[in-house]
Amino acid sequence: MTKTPAELALMAESGRLLAKVFGFVDTLALEGMTTLEVNDRVERYIVDELHARPASKGQYGFAYVLNSSRNQVVCHGVPSEADRLQDGDIVNFDITLEKNGFIADSSKTYLIGNVSPAARRLVEITYEAMWKGIRAVKPGARLGDVGHAIERHARQHGYTVVEDYCGHGIGREMHEPPQVLHFGRPRTGQVLREGMTFTIEPMLNQGHSGVKTLADEWTVVTLDGKLSAQFEHTVAVTATGFEVLTLRPEERNAGY
Repeated sequence: MTKTPAELALMAESGRLLAKVFGFVDTLALEGMTTLEVNDRVERYIVDELHARPASKGQYGFAYVLNSSRNQVVCHGVPSEADRLQDGDIVNFDITLEKNGFIADSSKTYLIGNVSPAARRLVEITYEAMWKGIRAVKPGARLGDVGHAIERHARQHGYTVVEDYCGHGIGREMHEPPQVLHFGRPRTGQVLREGMTFTIEPMLNQGHSGVKTLADEWTVVTLDGKLSAQFEHTVAVTATGFEVLTLRPEERNAGY
């Protein structure tokens, strides 16, 4: 589903506000905090400071404003008072925000304290893989080009791509067509058109790509207990390429 210029402007505003949320998380002393404490602080910031709505809360019955996925948790981790962030952890916070009827979706994996070189490398390559996918976006390209760029970068560095979950169209609804796979063959899949908006959100594993869902029916973990990392942005297809609607200031300053 393509968006009009007016709709894209509203989506860009939601994305700008969501980028500010991650700027807020960046200021938190995460080591020693519980993931529920992070959730509650983010909720207050979105509601009280940004006057926006945390779009994840209540979606599909989810009771929180973010997913907190730590170490071997691949995605959909549930914030908890028992889940305390410790030195050496990696944790992904996946946050959505709605303003003026349009939703933005983004995630970032944080390094807590002294993270091992192996974990740091996984996080760095996952971030690079997301950008490989983003840079494949332009009118006339195909979704297979996006997935292939991500998968190729992951495999070149010895990681696997989780195939059970994917990016998605986004706008007035959190999940709209199309599905955006993070693997694929070049020149296959849906053709990208100006005005399309969707997320690119690869999850890379240190080991096997297989995952399982825990008894809470939310938390997804690696089958082999090895680490997983994820990054996500909301992207719009422009006349000449792409615009990252959730781009954070440090990324803009770095030339992304």
